[in-house]
Amino acid sequence: MTSRREALKHSARLAALLGATGLFPQYSAAFNKGAFDAKSVPDALKALGLGAPTETTGITLQAPDIAENGAVVPIGAATTLAGIKQILFLVEKNPTVLIATFKLSDSVEANILTRTKMAESSHVYAAAVMNDGKVMFAKKEIKVTAGGCGG
Repeated sequence: MTSRREALKHSARLAALLGATGLFPQYSAAFNKGAFDAKSVPDALKALGLGAPTETTGITLQAPDIAENGAVVPIGAATTLAGIKQILFLVEKNPTVLIATFKLSDSVEANILTRTKMAESSHVYAAAVMNDGKVMFAKKEIKVTAGGCGG
């Protein structure tokens, strides 16, 4: 009889093998290494195949003015703009500028809350990718008193 621990080890090995061979296409297609490796906001958007963004008041960026602990900074974005297919969060001065992408459908309310790490004080962007390919954004500067990205 196989123990639970042995079954989990076998499952983990199988998942690693399938992942290494690309047999998890839904996961590999969702991850854009170039975008997450980008060192600037324009480079991250370019790696995602997006054009220059336009600032809007149609997106509300929810973030603190001051983050006392850069290891856990709450951020969020909400909008009532129609035709949004994706929301992106970017931190200008982070080692990894693109911190999160959320794909949306028309049946989902565009109201996302998450947490991120911030290395230092920086502008944070919430960008909405529209169905027509346009990118709209809101930004806010967050002052970080203790960085959270290690170093």
